[in-house]
Amino acid sequence: MSRPAASARDATRAFLARAVRLRAPAKVGSMDDVLLVVAELVANAIRHTDGPSALHLELLDDSVDVCVTDQSPRLPQLRTPLTDGTGGWGWFVVKRLATRIHIKAMPDGGKTICAALPW
Repeated sequence: MSRPAASARDATRAFLARAVRLRAPAKVGSMDDVLLVVAELVANAIRHTDGPSALHLELLDDSVDVCVTDQSPRLPQLRTPLTDGTGGWGWFVVKRLATRIHIKAMPDGGKTICAALPW
């Protein structure tokens, strides 16, 4: 298991524990959805880019924003998922679970992908 990916999941679990104390999620499974989107966006940043990446989580009125910044200007590509379990599902899953997705180019040539998930 990738240490950065494991650290991102641990940080997300701690964030969600605090979020639940502030406000209950809108639906059963919201916490799992946030964890899954974090795992997919962080894994994609590790797998498809060079250099560091950063995770930012924010509890808003009706959502949790999951934002991952990486050093690549390349935008995510929707691929045909492979049924042998070797990949292609990540961006599909993120697009399916998020109510809004925003991609912002960074001045250093990288990008930040933000996905809003219902909370």
